[in-house]
Amino acid sequence: MAARSETSAGGFVYRGVGDGCMVLLGGRRRPPKGRLTWGLPKGHVEPGETLAETAIREVREETGIEAAIERVLGDIRYEFTKRPGTDDAVRIRKRVRYYLMRRTGGRLADRDDELDTVRWVPLAEAARMLTFPNERRIARVAVGMLAGRSG
Repeated sequence: MAARSETSAGGFVYRGVGDGCMVLLGGRRRPPKGRLTWGLPKGHVEPGETLAETAIREVREETGIEAAIERVLGDIRYEFTKRPGTDDAVRIRKRVRYYLMRRTGGRLADRDDELDTVRWVPLAEAARMLTFPNERRIARVAVGMLAGRSG
């Protein structure tokens, strides 16, 4: 089976402070049963883009929200197979860089259709709602950073 590496970038986007702090999550229906999975907005790096530029663009495209990067949260790595069980199956080694990002503008109504739903959730619920353990780990880092901030 062929293999290749891919790099993406995304953001843990928040608005507000203290008890009013909310986090932006995206939901996507996964086959075969259409189960909704929750994740952080992210996407592929385009030619000539930095990881930070990719994170800003992907957040804007997938959610409609404009956001500014405050700091790097860390990277996650995972592997998956595209087109499993076929002659052209490819093993993908993926790296995703996540940033802590503060909302600066935009509207959820202005997003593309890549995600099935986008929702602001309370900071305390963010890590628990995320489907994948590696994104929950990133969320816990961000929650730790944001939890101590006050208005």
